[in-house]
Amino acid sequence: MLWTIFLLLNGLLILVLLYSTRRRQKNEPPLDKGLIPWLGHALEFGKDAAKFLARMKEKHGDIFTVCVAGHYVTVLLDPNSFDAIINDTVFLDFTRARNQLLKRIFSLQLPKINFMENKSGHLLPHLLVFSESCIHSFSYHTAAASESTHTQNKLFDILGNMLTQKLQRVYPFYVHINRTYMQFFMLEDVSACLVGCFSFQCNAGPAAFWLLGFLLTHPEAMEAVKSEIRCLTLQDTSLQHPPINPLEAHSTPVFDSVLSETLRLTAAVMINREVVQDKILRMANGKEYHLRQGDRVCLFPFLSPQMDPEIHQDPQIFKYDRFLNEDITVKDKFYKKEKRLKYYTLPWGAGKNICVGKEFAVTAIKQFVFLLLTHLDMEMCDPEAKLPPVNPSRYGFGMLQPDGDLQVRYRLKMPQHKM
Repeated sequence: MLWTIFLLLNGLLILVLLYSTRRRQKNEPPLDKGLIPWLGHALEFGKDAAKFLARMKEKHGDIFTVCVAGHYVTVLLDPNSFDAIINDTVFLDFTRARNQLLKRIFSLQLPKINFMENKSGHLLPHLLVFSESCIHSFSYHTAAASESTHTQNKLFDILGNMLTQKLQRVYPFYVHINRTYMQFFMLEDVSACLVGCFSFQCNAGPAAFWLLGFLLTHPEAMEAVKSEIRCLTLQDTSLQHPPINPLEAHSTPVFDSVLSETLRLTAAVMINREVVQDKILRMANGKEYHLRQGDRVCLFPFLSPQMDPEIHQDPQIFKYDRFLNEDITVKDKFYKKEKRLKYYTLPWGAGKNICVGKEFAVTAIKQFVFLLLTHLDMEMCDPEAKLPPVNPSRYGFGMLQPDGDLQVRYRLKMPQHKM
């Protein structure tokens, strides 16, 4: 027993010595190990990564190395230097970081639906539940290609089926592949099926919630989007053969700007790499830093460029026209220190691990909101209600999850009142 205790104490002492011997070498980024041996900044990082990294940036600048649970992570926050990390497949590797992310997905639990109807005929759900239910219903219809009998009278099921039919016409091959993939994994393993549904349930659902939430809490944005959609529908009604998908047939710069602004504020991915060989990182400003083999590199676009006040004025504020020029064309020129940025927002990742379903996800979200605005009358139960805050523990895992919900009421539009 005494020998066991002695060996444990020796092992702990060795760990402390190894920890304390790490020193910043010449040409390495600033090193911040924290106060607790081995653990380092893990607690603060896990509690609120954005707040912690913002503090580190203020202290050390755009590049620094921190200790997180025994791992040394170099964080790069200069968007002009991102390509040096994103495009490197020789000295850096991302497969381990990807596998760790997939493990976190297995804890996913689908939300339970609880609808309440009042005497006016309005359905009174919470917006997050409503958005995720419609997206989940779409996933269900895509996988099973049939309607469930016990939810057939639910409005989200109707919209989910409509969304499925719309997207099947626009992307028939993709939907066929997606359905085959999901059916295969449903036979093999439920957890694997959840991984297949990740983009829709974990990202598209919250993205739809935030998009609708910003529209409902910003009347000027809602009116601008409705006006644009109204113009599309008026143009199509004059045609003998209207397009199957008006959002694909016409440009929607206002709608696109609202979506881009929503993702800028709520998409908080972390792009991680493992250093497999010692690397010299050349920054855009000409400085060079040595990265050690075995360390990790992390890009956090949410902090910079997405929330960088040098790039986006008043970054905490939702501005539906932030990505619009004065002539209502798409704005894609943003600058930092008088240098035009290649990456001014990165909700989908970049490089080799960019989201392969980006185009499909954007179409699904836009179609969902388009169907909702053209088929439903929706308003907040409390006109003075505010969007809930984000869950700070979710930074780095895609779309931010709301720490709360927003209660709304809605009902089907009368045919003559549709936009």
